[in-house]
Amino acid sequence: MIGEARAFWLRTPGRGEIRSVPLAAPGPGEVLVRSRYSGVSRGTETLVFAGRVPADQYAAMRAPFQEGDFPAPVKYGYLNVGVVEQGPAELRGRTVFCLHPHQSAYVVPAEAVVPVPDAVPPARAVLAGTVETAVNALWDAAPLVGDRVSVVGAGMVGCCVAALLARFPGVRVELVDTDPTRAEVAAALGVGFAPPQGATGGRDLVVHASATAAGLQRSLELLRPEGTVVELSWYGDRTVALALGGAFHSGRLTVRASQVGAVAPARRDSRSFADRLGLALDLLADPAFDALLTGESRFAELPDVLARLTAGSLPALCHLITYDGE
Repeated sequence: MIGEARAFWLRTPGRGEIRSVPLAAPGPGEVLVRSRYSGVSRGTETLVFAGRVPADQYAAMRAPFQEGDFPAPVKYGYLNVGVVEQGPAELRGRTVFCLHPHQSAYVVPAEAVVPVPDAVPPARAVLAGTVETAVNALWDAAPLVGDRVSVVGAGMVGCCVAALLARFPGVRVELVDTDPTRAEVAAALGVGFAPPQGATGGRDLVVHASATAAGLQRSLELLRPEGTVVELSWYGDRTVALALGGAFHSGRLTVRASQVGAVAPARRDSRSFADRLGLALDLLADPAFDALLTGESRFAELPDVLARLTAGSLPALCHLITYDGE
């Protein structure tokens, strides 16, 4: 051991704490990373914080460097950016992204970190895991030039999907959310905005990311005949009810699941997990993504931050955690 680090642990559902943890010396092929930033993945992490991971999903929902088990005690998280202090010469001193829980320093295999491109500020790089989800969703959705696309749910994932769709030639993108303040984020991303009741219909494709039954129902209503909803929401232990007696059958509508645990089938033969994450980091050179960083707190404040995010009293897209002085 070469010292101690500080890590966030969920002690019991709804209550987190900062713990001292031993920090091992890196061995051959390993790196010691000192954290600069981590991001709170608001949707998934608040469900974990509240203890709402279904028992049959415990294995599927494990993060790469998670310790402990659901529902608690557990060390969870996966959006970390830091600097390599020890390890292979080609990585020492590099800013890297890692799918690691919230912790001030950590040791992982060198292949678990991805260098952040020089054109991407370290704080923005915490979005790499979420942009990776959006990349996979668009590999699943396969939008075409000129498509009319809505993204329902302007959270972190929905906004990342909208930002990438805005780059597609001729694609008309509308971001849909119940929060009118998300119109400013949509403008920064270069896409349209509408509340659910005012959303444009006849869409070729709808990407759903609101994690609500009402949002999924509205997504189906916005489709043209034979259109597709790509479902990105994770509902935890909640039951989702839909009214499928209307145009669902007569319109031959499709609901297709997408999730980041496997590379999308359309790219599975040609792209690896590392390729997907590397692409996400390259895409983050676009400063438009800064609109998704909507708050900042010190690492010591993380237990309170997660409690407030879960309760809804702290509005945020990606809440940034800083480690300078902890």
